[in-house]
Amino acid sequence: MPFINLEDYPVVSPVPGCRMRTPHEQQLMLSYLEMDEGAEIPLHHHPHEQGGILLKGRMELTIGDETRTVEPGELYLIPANIPHRAVAVGGPATVLDVFSPVREDYAELANRYIPSHEAGDE
Repeated sequence: MPFINLEDYPVVSPVPGCRMRTPHEQQLMLSYLEMDEGAEIPLHHHPHEQGGILLKGRMELTIGDETRTVEPGELYLIPANIPHRAVAVGGPATVLDVFSPVREDYAELANRYIPSHEAGDE
């Protein structure tokens, strides 16, 4: 599935106030995340590398011991296994994250809502 219309892609809610779409291939996952004002992705870590860009709004982002308010157009990189958290501040926020390798937990959530021919199960 080389071309993806986000409006047609299944939405999952990993935590209250957050909606994400996570198209992926074998080694790379995109995560289009919409956060309501005040929504929080709690402190967590995972073995995947993560990079992202804030598309809209403002987000308080903690990576390791450092916390910053991220503005639209700003990029960030999160090494594997580093604790991080995000909170939408001052209104809703939209983020595009990239994971490598694919986050199996997110892929499993998304695949529950994708018809089998689109999920590569043909």
